[in-house]
Amino acid sequence: MNNMKIRIILTTLISLLWLPVITPQTLQTGADVFLSEIPQLVANKRLGVVTNHTALVGGKVHIVDTLHKILSITTLFGPEHGIRGDAPAGDHIDDSRDPRTGIPVYSLYGKHRKPTAEMLRNVDILLFDIQDVGARFYTYISTLYHCVESASENNLPLIVLDRPNPLGGELVEGPIIKKEFYSFVGITELPIVHGMTVGELALYFNDIIKEKSGRSAEIRVIKMKGWSRGKPFVEYGLDFVKPSPNLADINSILVYPGTCLLEATNVSEGRGTETPFSVYGAPFINPEELIHQLELKGTVGVELKPAEFIPGDIPGMAVNPKHEGQKCFGVKMRVTDPVTFRPVRFGLLLLSTLNQLYPGKFSITRDRFNRLCGDNNIYELITSNASAEKIFNSSDTGIQEFKEKRIKYLLY
Repeated sequence: MNNMKIRIILTTLISLLWLPVITPQTLQTGADVFLSEIPQLVANKRLGVVTNHTALVGGKVHIVDTLHKILSITTLFGPEHGIRGDAPAGDHIDDSRDPRTGIPVYSLYGKHRKPTAEMLRNVDILLFDIQDVGARFYTYISTLYHCVESASENNLPLIVLDRPNPLGGELVEGPIIKKEFYSFVGITELPIVHGMTVGELALYFNDIIKEKSGRSAEIRVIKMKGWSRGKPFVEYGLDFVKPSPNLADINSILVYPGTCLLEATNVSEGRGTETPFSVYGAPFINPEELIHQLELKGTVGVELKPAEFIPGDIPGMAVNPKHEGQKCFGVKMRVTDPVTFRPVRFGLLLLSTLNQLYPGKFSITRDRFNRLCGDNNIYELITSNASAEKIFNSSDTGIQEFKEKRIKYLLY
């Protein structure tokens, strides 16, 4: 059977079986576009799919549940939280079989972080489809980096099905991570908020890997249709899918690049509650005092309200959370304007204010903070009670240069 006949059959099958799932909407993801225009590249090819529960077609059907009926998917690869997204943060995951399709699953958040040659022995093309949240320390993009690396090492084409950055494509906030702090929560040179899609990041990573190794991958990005860099995610009317157990709604994603820095402190970032990252506190905090100081120093695009909560174990979300069983006093925050809100700036202001208000009570773990933040200068400034202006200026170092560097990779 020639390739033209194969393509006609594939297109007919998709039209009959799956196009009703893709309802008309303002935004079509790379997965939606891929299913309506399956490229000749995958005809008669064995696919290895790097994905998780966020990879929905038309906002309803998982990409694997869709594709395995019409294409040859031989292998699956799962990131942090697993192939179906139900493992708690930080849990190492073993290899397994997907319970719905029976396809072998290799964990990329266990013994291995990168697909090996042995894992890829039955794969002709690697396909990546995972929804990111737009923050450097969110590990899905580190998995993407290693997939680009593996594709270059094993001479495999890599197809990236693009998805929107929920923080948008215009906001870029530092600090830019220094090389000495590279890790799986800071895989390469990026600010905390990079303003890029996974497709754009794949192209950017490819050039970085080529500079290091002399090898590059053959990458094809299936672009979205209808995505605008400056349009807030909520305006697309898409159903929200939790990208991980502790990012419960779009508000938590909008604040996450800033309040995640609390993970390096003795203040609860809200794990062990139903709204992690949107609420935070500790037994020693006076909520009204903290809010007053934050608003005095300048907060834009966010509403702050006093909160009380008791962190506890929540199956699938939190085990032994910080201050478990203790009443914490703090703040619940809601982003009122995602265009003007600056999550990293807010997070740095929050830590600086906590350090000034509660000397001897508030503490930051230096190594963990530097790994998340990516710049040890910020730690020194916060702990020495430097002004907010000095902290912000330091965090903006190199941002303009990065913005100029990323231009060649932008697809929208």
